[in-house]
Amino acid sequence: MSRIGISELLFILILALLIFGPNKLPEIGKSLGKGIREFKEASREIKKAITEDEEEPK
Repeated sequence: MSRIGISELLFILILALLIFGPNKLPEIGKSLGKGIREFKEASREIKKAITEDEEEPK
């Protein structure tokens, strides 16, 4: 897989601006950021639970 370049990123942002409009974009970005933050937090908790289970003596 290739990385997203500057031109592709600009194209996606302009397309999103045309579809959603300038008033909705900050709201969409905020909710997307919240979702990513919650996902990272959940994955950290799962990793922590797995490592705690492995460290317990049998």
